[in-house]
Amino acid sequence: MTVLEDSPFVRACRGLPVTHTPVWFMRQAGRSLPEYRKIREGVGMLESCRRPDLVTEITLQPVRRHDVDAAIFFSDIVVPIAAAGIDLDIVAGTGPVVAEPIRAESDLARLRPLVPADVDFVTEAIRLLVAELGATPLIGFAGAPFTLASYLIEGGPSRTYLKTKAMMYGAPDLWNALLARLADITLTFLRVQVDAGVSAVQLFDSWAGALSEADYRRHVMPHSAKVLTGLIDAGVPRIHFGVGTGVLLEAMGEAGADVVGVDWRTPLDEATRRIGPDRAVQGNLDPAILFAGWETVERETRRVLAQGRAAPGHVFNLGHGVMPETDPEILTRLVALVHEVSGS
Repeated sequence: MTVLEDSPFVRACRGLPVTHTPVWFMRQAGRSLPEYRKIREGVGMLESCRRPDLVTEITLQPVRRHDVDAAIFFSDIVVPIAAAGIDLDIVAGTGPVVAEPIRAESDLARLRPLVPADVDFVTEAIRLLVAELGATPLIGFAGAPFTLASYLIEGGPSRTYLKTKAMMYGAPDLWNALLARLADITLTFLRVQVDAGVSAVQLFDSWAGALSEADYRRHVMPHSAKVLTGLIDAGVPRIHFGVGTGVLLEAMGEAGADVVGVDWRTPLDEATRRIGPDRAVQGNLDPAILFAGWETVERETRRVLAQGRAAPGHVFNLGHGVMPETDPEILTRLVALVHEVSGS
């Protein structure tokens, strides 16, 4: 067994005994860190994601500062679709904005297949990171087909997903053609990361919580399953995460995940009951709790750890990403607390 395979993070993902509950944070590399804000001055988000030197430094920053058990590759979920021909930008304070949304069959031609050479900067950055990280695992990631489709159809972030759902319900052939294309792009993007050396992958279906279970199973799950099952032979744990997905947890596990990420709305013991006893869980402290004072942070962290024991494996995380206003010192203390409580 390699050092990385024997790490607490990979072992927990596989449901194996660990010396302590591993912890990392979604968006641990980002705006909560002053060193991140400094290095990003004057550099656009997409440019940052395409520069291996910046990606390496930004990915390493929270590992150095917080002593987390895994690094998450610094990128953005729209990087592969931009590389596949879509004209978009990541606008500060807004998010991804697509110049020409996909609304008709003729628009699909603008979304070509992704080939590894389109994202050679990803391969270079991961190889640099693996060399720097040593015994600390690196998590690769990608956006799931539904979440990527929502950006492409809406033209940017949405609260209602009206155009997305209208296509899903009213133009199922176009919908399935778009999501099938996105599934292929996502699978290629994750394969590039695995081949370059990541120890696990996470598929973010951030907006799947907008769907009912029936709609998810019918219109979305087959495409996510194509990505996740396409990585069965990759030999790395597969994490599947969405926000507001309490009713979808069972289905998200069935789509092919080894680990199901759970947001803060569903207790981990209840999540395990829904998911089943054969998958690990990840989560799920409410990011807002980090603003409530240390006594509350400690109490709620102990609760999450206790509830996580119901699962065969537990990776401690927040229930969503680190908020930009978060005090980094709280995160550092939280990592130490998780290690202390779970290791005793």
